[in-house]
Amino acid sequence: MRNWLFIAFVMASTAMGHAQSAQDKKDVLAILNRQVTDWNTGNIRSFMNGYWESDSLMFVGKTGVTYGYNATYKGYLKRYPDRATMGKLKFTYINFSFPGPGVAFVVGKFHLTRPEKGDLEGHYTLLWKKIKGKWVIVCDHTSG
Repeated sequence: MRNWLFIAFVMASTAMGHAQSAQDKKDVLAILNRQVTDWNTGNIRSFMNGYWESDSLMFVGKTGVTYGYNATYKGYLKRYPDRATMGKLKFTYINFSFPGPGVAFVVGKFHLTRPEKGDLEGHYTLLWKKIKGKWVIVCDHTSG
């Protein structure tokens, strides 16, 4: 009986989310690379396209936890009101893993080159989930 339940659980888990492929990693990295381009052109609205458009999105920064897509977007606008403050973004990827079906975890470093304001850098951890066939950030913890 236990074996049957275990097999049923594994089959249900597999049916809910397929195993990740090399393409899944490429898709997540493509979103991150597009975000860098969006940031470097001053387009925070487009940069946000990598985030889950949900009230359950979680952003953790030096001021605490922010919940929700709109609140996260407004937080970016407040912290980065102009191009000089935004600077030029560069991501360095430190670790990339798929801890479970339909879930990705990325650890990296960001660097903002800001000649007028002084450079800013720190680390980030991003929890991704594949929702309706699309990879989105569901939790972002950024220091710096």
